[in-house]
Amino acid sequence: MYLHALATAVPPASFSQADCWDIVQRSPVRSRLKKRSMLILHSILRGDHGIERRHFAVPAIEGVFDLTPDALNQHFRTEAPRLAGRALTAALDRAGVRANELDALLVCTCTGYLCPGVSSYVAEHLGLRPNAVLQDLVGLGCGAAIPTLRAASHLVAAKPDAVVACIAVEICSAAFYLDDDPGVLISACLFSDGAAATIWRGTPGTVPLRARDFDTLHLPEHRDKLRFEQHDGKLRNLLHRSVPELAAGAVQVLWQRRGPRAVAAVVAHAGGRDVLAALEPVLTPHSLAASTRVLRAAGNMSSPSVLFALEETLRHGAPGPGGDFWLVSFGAGFSAHACRLAAD
Repeated sequence: MYLHALATAVPPASFSQADCWDIVQRSPVRSRLKKRSMLILHSILRGDHGIERRHFAVPAIEGVFDLTPDALNQHFRTEAPRLAGRALTAALDRAGVRANELDALLVCTCTGYLCPGVSSYVAEHLGLRPNAVLQDLVGLGCGAAIPTLRAASHLVAAKPDAVVACIAVEICSAAFYLDDDPGVLISACLFSDGAAATIWRGTPGTVPLRARDFDTLHLPEHRDKLRFEQHDGKLRNLLHRSVPELAAGAVQVLWQRRGPRAVAAVVAHAGGRDVLAALEPVLTPHSLAASTRVLRAAGNMSSPSVLFALEETLRHGAPGPGGDFWLVSFGAGFSAHACRLAAD
């Protein structure tokens, strides 16, 4: 299948890491944390850990740690479709496609649960046809964007004249949780909100970029190293200190079996400063500068991050005869996923 458009969106509310530290200091949660936890938060939010700003969709973010589970889910129900719709509207405009021309809409997310899913709300708000295929992928974590593209490729293979949209959207601020666990503390300092939308067809667009060679790796023995759990009715992120090494090991497996086609650039999920540092020796001599810039400008947005990095990479030109773009994402499971974006 061929890429016809890519667009991204972040909430308008933007916060520096120093702003986030000020929020923690003013929050009642401070009195519930140990001194060591406050020192960890201060070290990350006031130091240079690869992030300058983050964007949050939950209003009145200062009180997010004291919101009830019902309130957090209501914010997700409001903000996820809104942000996803913004990204998809921009992608449709760039592709020259009307919403009612879409044959299918696939949405991935992990920071909230809706039934019907986010796709139902986006379809209503943008005016998709009643017979458009709607599919929601939930529970794949930060790596979800590439499996969603893989599912879209099956739809396009079955119906080559179909117009298919994919959205990766995360309202991480609706899944914020804080206690004295170091992984939970680090998560609160990394994650932010964002959405990315792509439009795909079975025929080339202006620039013929084809998604191909999908691959995946599941390591369930490491499931508890990175996943959400339910705690007091809220989502609580488990983040083990070994995640950077796990990510590097999983990506190395996919990289080694990528096939003989040349790679011009690697486009990776911007999981965090330490994650990118662990990936660098695995992917040498390829640069992870685009992922580093995304992380610095917007934090870890979970599933949309790899598509933000793709958008950043495409600003410097599309892949050509010198090689493909190799996309890789990873997250809960523990899992990793890859594909190529080739100019053929």
